[in-house]
Amino acid sequence: MAVLTVPAENRRLTAIAEMEAYLAQIEIGYACWGVRSLPAEATPEEILATYAPEIDQWKAAGGYVTADVVDVKPDTPGLDAMLAKFSREHWHAEDEVRFVVEGRGLFHIHPETGPVVAVEVGPGDLLVVPQGTRHWFDLCGDRRIRAIRLFQDVSGWTPHYTESGAEKGFQPLCLSEVAS
Repeated sequence: MAVLTVPAENRRLTAIAEMEAYLAQIEIGYACWGVRSLPAEATPEEILATYAPEIDQWKAAGGYVTADVVDVKPDTPGLDAMLAKFSREHWHAEDEVRFVVEGRGLFHIHPETGPVVAVEVGPGDLLVVPQGTRHWFDLCGDRRIRAIRLFQDVSGWTPHYTESGAEKGFQPLCLSEVAS
């Protein structure tokens, strides 16, 4: 389940309804689809089939045309270079939609008005970062995430960097790791 923090306000939310309401105020979508039983070696096709009703619903509602599965592990070739791309503040020309099947990640959202918000997502969490929204992403300490991605246009996924340096003022540390 997700954890939402607002570092500037020393605020932490864990209740789904409170997170949904807070994120809706800054135009970020959140839903908890729940976790379904999947074998550890499930193929992308099996994962997509398992969540097909939810994927089809979101495709229809959001104009998404395709879905895939990203599977990042500590031994993924080029992992550090990949993470370096997404840990800098950027935006996309289309929505960034992620449903986490396994692992954890940390989205920092930088709304036009208001403070930066950190959303730690884990299995069962769906996050929708609308096009044009400034944000950055880090993996948690285990460097593991498996997620379904939805696209309106696969080519629109390119990061456009702000070069603001905003990410430098925030720790890329998941709350689950602080509590350990």
